[in-house]
Amino acid sequence: MTNRNTVTWNSMISALAKNNKINDARSLFDEMPLRNLVSWNTMIAGYLHNDQVGEALKLFEVMPQRDPFTWTLVITCYTRSREIEKARRVFDGLPQEKRKPACWNAMIAGYLKKGMIEEARRLFDEMPVKDLVSWNSMLACYTQNEEMNMGLKFFVEMGERDVVSWNLMLHGLVQINDMDGALCFFRRIPNPNVVSWVTILSGYAKVGRIVEARGLFDRMPERNVVSWNAMIASYIRNNQVDEAARLFMEMPDRNPASWTAMVNGYVRCGKLDKARELLDQMPYKNVSAQTAMIYGYVQNMRMDEAREIFDGIGSRDVLCWNTMLAGYSQSDRMDEAIQLFKQMNTMNLVTWNTMITGFAQKGQMNEALEILEKMGERNIVSWNSIISGFTQNGLYINALEHFLLMARDGKKPVQSTFASGLSCCANLAALRVGIQIHHLTVKSGYVNDLYVGNALITMYSKCGRISSADQVFNDLDGIDIISWNSLIFGYALNGYGREAIELFQEMEEKGLDPDQVTFVGVLSACSHAGLIDQGLGLFKSMTVEPVAEHYACIVDLLGRAGRLKEAYQLMLGMPDKCNHPGTWGALLGACRVHRNIELGKLAAEKLFELEPRSTSNYVLLSNIQAEAGRWKEVERVRVLMKERGVEKQPGCSWLEAKNGVHSFFSHNSKESNMADICDVLRVLTAHMKNTRYMLDINLFLLDYE
Repeated sequence: MTNRNTVTWNSMISALAKNNKINDARSLFDEMPLRNLVSWNTMIAGYLHNDQVGEALKLFEVMPQRDPFTWTLVITCYTRSREIEKARRVFDGLPQEKRKPACWNAMIAGYLKKGMIEEARRLFDEMPVKDLVSWNSMLACYTQNEEMNMGLKFFVEMGERDVVSWNLMLHGLVQINDMDGALCFFRRIPNPNVVSWVTILSGYAKVGRIVEARGLFDRMPERNVVSWNAMIASYIRNNQVDEAARLFMEMPDRNPASWTAMVNGYVRCGKLDKARELLDQMPYKNVSAQTAMIYGYVQNMRMDEAREIFDGIGSRDVLCWNTMLAGYSQSDRMDEAIQLFKQMNTMNLVTWNTMITGFAQKGQMNEALEILEKMGERNIVSWNSIISGFTQNGLYINALEHFLLMARDGKKPVQSTFASGLSCCANLAALRVGIQIHHLTVKSGYVNDLYVGNALITMYSKCGRISSADQVFNDLDGIDIISWNSLIFGYALNGYGREAIELFQEMEEKGLDPDQVTFVGVLSACSHAGLIDQGLGLFKSMTVEPVAEHYACIVDLLGRAGRLKEAYQLMLGMPDKCNHPGTWGALLGACRVHRNIELGKLAAEKLFELEPRSTSNYVLLSNIQAEAGRWKEVERVRVLMKERGVEKQPGCSWLEAKNGVHSFFSHNSKESNMADICDVLRVLTAHMKNTRYMLDINLFLLDYE
């Protein structure tokens, strides 16, 4: 263009920004020989359109002059980034004459985003002059927050309405799945537009009434590309991708959203080759379609193909980066995830949380903590990720510490937080802390949540409070198979074998089918209570195919009764897939109790093949040999451990005191009160000797450290 003026420059900046070429728009803005107020406002609006609020605010700070539209933009910047207090300060600082309706409307829209309906209504009532946008903004506060009774009342009060007003009410009814009410309302709209038709059509698809949705589509007086896309999306939502494909082929015109919907549809139903074929056919590829393809590859662990798509994208958004990052994290390729993370210019909470989860899954909790500490803002997902990470890696005390730190950060625990905390208490047998968390679930309103309730049953069971576990079970509404299994395991763990069998029978009487976990629990109960005949009978009558855990329970059951040969014969006849360390471990443990050296040696050798670096197997065999006085064999096991690089982990125990849980490791003198602790232990040992309490030296494992 040879004759450029400020208007043409501004038009080009606006066009580039609207087409998501914000960097090109900024380059053009920087090249302008002369800028006016419109230039600055256009560039700020462009940043807002591309969700780059930070850049918009930076530009606002250096503007030479501002007008009411500028102030509307900056209020929108703050509300878009959910900084409602800053937006209100800007609004309150404006002189009355500069508070145009657009400023008021932007502020009301900000309250809408935060769900602050009362504040929005107060501001609306204070407005000196209200336009139709103001009325619609306030109506949206009600309808988008599912306050449909208030919305209807407000709608009736409106002196003037347009199709936007009607569509807001229609959308609100669809959102609460009141399709009969929505259809009645739709029929009352004086002049429904395409948005009206698409809203009601999408509503039918949302509740699975796809035939009625298609009927509406066929009756539409005017169909544009948006309507076609809505119908395609409806088929995809209801897993009818072939119908969607047929409609896609019939479309007179397609836009990028049409192609993206179909790519996403094929990805959702697992037809990745079809999705890729369609993506390759797209005349103009967009980041949404490419991200959908990446997501499909990520879900199927095809990371190299995902990376190929990713590398071919010219302008990536944060969702695209996060999808790739999640793929590397989930496929245990954290080195590549870290490299990608370091390249990112724009990050959001999902980015940081993905990295925390990835490190936690790999057991790198120090790195996960480092990410948490670097985060400017943390949400409940951030805290849940770090707490569950500690829990999954057996660092229960650290998990409970961060449970408390989360509360100090002002975040309230949710179901998964409580479940992780209770799991830690269960594994530490920290009853007092578990009871405190139970009280907190009551205060938080989660005590009747099934997920939390099942965690409470497990916690009380593992802490020896089976009566409390039973009470939680009885108080829960809508108990599921996990609830039954948790209580059966609780009875088993606490030696109530007959009660476990009775509960199992009650469960069957109520029409619930036991699963593999149920049978592990009830067989374990028989083993712990010495109910040999009942256990064998249940094993033979199992309605599910036995797996390794079931065989391990029966081997343990027979082993406790001294029927080692019978246990061994059972193992010889079990399927290869049940050839599991747990089964052979049960036999080895029984051999130690009944001092069957030869069979114990055979079991140990098998375990060395299955898990060559497991310390406990070597130590248990060594103990069997030591008890028989076979010291050369003890030395042979010790040499074998050294050759294979197997090191005995230091022993660890926990003590609950003063509302806290303290851990102690063998050969660790770093505890500040260790001298006092040792003094108390000496007194207790002397007291045990005085009461003629005899220690069984055979119960102590040999120390190879």
